[in-house]
Amino acid sequence: MVKYFLGQSVLRSSWDQVFTAFWQRYPNAFSKHVLMEDIVHWEVTPDQKLLSRRLLTKTYRMPRWAERLFAVNVAHSVYILKDSIVDPQNQTMTTFTWNINHAQLMVVEERCVYCVNPDNSGWTEIRREAWVSSSLFGVSKAVQEFGLAWFKSNVTKTMKGFEYILAKLQGEAPSKTLVETAKEAKEKAKETALAATEKAKDLANKAATKQQQQQQQQQQQLV
Repeated sequence: MVKYFLGQSVLRSSWDQVFTAFWQRYPNAFSKHVLMEDIVHWEVTPDQKLLSRRLLTKTYRMPRWAERLFAVNVAHSVYILKDSIVDPQNQTMTTFTWNINHAQLMVVEERCVYCVNPDNSGWTEIRREAWVSSSLFGVSKAVQEFGLAWFKSNVTKTMKGFEYILAKLQGEAPSKTLVETAKEAKEKAKETALAATEKAKDLANKAATKQQQQQQQQQQQLV
């Protein structure tokens, strides 16, 4: 079973501006969880498309109920691979993103397409898809719910980060506005994460209760 996300966002900046900001996103006021970004590979194809692969290191904290399932020394950083295909002629950029560690707990895959907004050529549209899966027996639903909420809160941070960099590049970044926006984004992310945590806890508790009942039934059958 996989949790699926489909969303669409609009940045009120041209595709060229968004493309420039894409390569300068880190660091920004909304990406403190991003520790490092390295270019692993890049090339220009014969048809003038730019291909790249980047490795990002981000902080990651498991929910408390999930920490009980794993060793205490499990890595608190998540390593992300991001592939991108830029087609300047057609003004499109497609990115594929997935985590390469913590895969036993959860895998989050994302596909984004950046293109010119059909209603306003001066704006950029982002079409986003994501798949959240988990292979953990008994608690996969709980993990998927948490992962989906975690992903949604990160989308909010990503968009705010984009707006921050775009404003900075255009010299239109009033500090007061950015502080207020950051606070709003943080509060919204907290609310989303809290709701997801409560739902995940409930699912995890139900799974644990079911396992206990199954064990008791097995013991009674043995007796």
